[in-house]
Amino acid sequence: MTDRKNRYTRLIEDIFDQHYREGAEEVTFERDDLVETAKKLGIKLPKNLGDVVYSFRYRANLPASIRQRAPAGLEWVIRPTGQARYRFSLASMPRIIPNNLLVETKIPDATPGIIARYASGDEQGLLAKLRYNRLIDIFTGVTCYSLQNHLRTTVPDMGQVETDEVYVGLDQYGAHYVFPVQAKGGTDQLGIVQIERDFALCTGKFPKLICRPIAAQFMEDNLIALFSFEKTENGMAVSDEKHYRLVPPEQLTDEELAAHRHRAKSPRYSE
Repeated sequence: MTDRKNRYTRLIEDIFDQHYREGAEEVTFERDDLVETAKKLGIKLPKNLGDVVYSFRYRANLPASIRQRAPAGLEWVIRPTGQARYRFSLASMPRIIPNNLLVETKIPDATPGIIARYASGDEQGLLAKLRYNRLIDIFTGVTCYSLQNHLRTTVPDMGQVETDEVYVGLDQYGAHYVFPVQAKGGTDQLGIVQIERDFALCTGKFPKLICRPIAAQFMEDNLIALFSFEKTENGMAVSDEKHYRLVPPEQLTDEELAAHRHRAKSPRYSE
């Protein structure tokens, strides 16, 4: 892992240096640049070239030599710009990090025993717990149905995009929604680039539905953070964040249920 990180760091640093100009707000490169730069530096590339870009999007920070060339309050992210084409560009919220001070809501765990036994802490295990506990419905207040796993499509100016699961939903007024869900388990982190791609996916595949991208993150075993997003004048923004802890029904006390009722009656929840 350390060797791979070092190789990827040298590779991405050199590519950035090749194309960066003082004061630039965008730095473009192509997949072929990975191959040519690896040859120049004597670096062995992975069979999946996309792992280099994926690593810096969701697992590791970009090298300090790149980060220090971003203006105050902004950070570099890697965005897709087409088939095998990428762009370093600036963002104010590159990673989506759960707020550890946010209150938890306990949910009686409805995960079937056999699923709980074999579900891992990765993305698929997280998606299973979202599905069996109807957490997307609870979080959004919309009746939701899983439409498709790992939906892949191509969108203009981005190339191929993929979302982990797509839900469609219906609210009390009959409005139809689409909820593309990105899930991260283990040490992977959620990135704003995924959310931008999910908005683009909605525009291309579901233009008549209300699009509300959702991000899900395991904070620890059975503690799940959920985020929803909206587009604003300044780009993507988190519109809501909730933390749900899945517990055996007997661990949900009368006092906790009373606290949940009190929260439900507060102005924030009764709008």
